[in-house]
Amino acid sequence: MGNPVGWFEIYVDDMDRARGFYQAVLKVELEKLDNPTDTPMEMWAFGSDMEAYGASGALVKMDDCKAGGNSTVVYFSCQDCAEEASRVESAGGTLLCDKMPIGEYGFIALARDSEGNQFGLHSHS
Repeated sequence: MGNPVGWFEIYVDDMDRARGFYQAVLKVELEKLDNPTDTPMEMWAFGSDMEAYGASGALVKMDDCKAGGNSTVVYFSCQDCAEEASRVESAGGTLLCDKMPIGEYGFIALARDSEGNQFGLHSHS
């Protein structure tokens, strides 16, 4: 069956601002994806390793899919989520909950990105 999450999409209104936000907070480079559809959209993917645990996904800008106000929370894996959380506000986001323990499962931090989407950061230490 595999992992329960196979892909994620974070809808954005301003792709340059959102891409800059995630690249600054997570210290990654996003890769532009070709649009395989007839629908006007722009997609920038997070890097992935198909042999590793977890799922990848992309930032998506589409006319009919506005950012923010959704009820899905994507958690990004980190070595120490406090490090990424410390970069949220300087990248244009809002820190909602600093690093906190979640028992045997490690630690999380919650934030809102530059587009108003809530996301999480998760680490085991």
